[in-house]
Amino acid sequence: SVWHSLLTVLSAVVVDFLLLGVAIGTAGWLLSNKYLRASVPGGHAHAVEQHVEWLYAFDVHCNAYFPLFLLLHVLQYFLLPLLLSGGFIGCLVSNALYAVALAYYHYVTFLGYNALPFLEHTELFLYPIGVLALLAPLSLLSGFNPSVFVLRVYFGSS
Repeated sequence: SVWHSLLTVLSAVVVDFLLLGVAIGTAGWLLSNKYLRASVPGGHAHAVEQHVEWLYAFDVHCNAYFPLFLLLHVLQYFLLPLLLSGGFIGCLVSNALYAVALAYYHYVTFLGYNALPFLEHTELFLYPIGVLALLAPLSLLSGFNPSVFVLRVYFGSS
């Protein structure tokens, strides 16, 4: 129905983009300001103490979310017949699609924070890619299909 479609779109925008973005942006903001700021050597009198603004952290999320959106909402839609086929190939493509989308999200996040010269050790934002690299083969071997899981979350069990 039209109402269910509107609720799904609203859920994707409000929950996936905004609420998750606020949470991830806040986490990145806190992490970068508390642990990743470079200290001013010798307390130089002419140096200005710099901080990451929360809106910058949210903007990093927005920039990283767009490619993820294209992969997991647009491309996945066109690949659904293959992804839902129930075979090994569908599971493989689905796992690869989610792994690439999430890895690219973390890479773009890394680029956003790495652009700030007063932050150090921003490679911390790349660590989730290593976790993805470990979990993706396990997910594939267990037969877990992320596309089927996400569709069940959005639309209920089929």
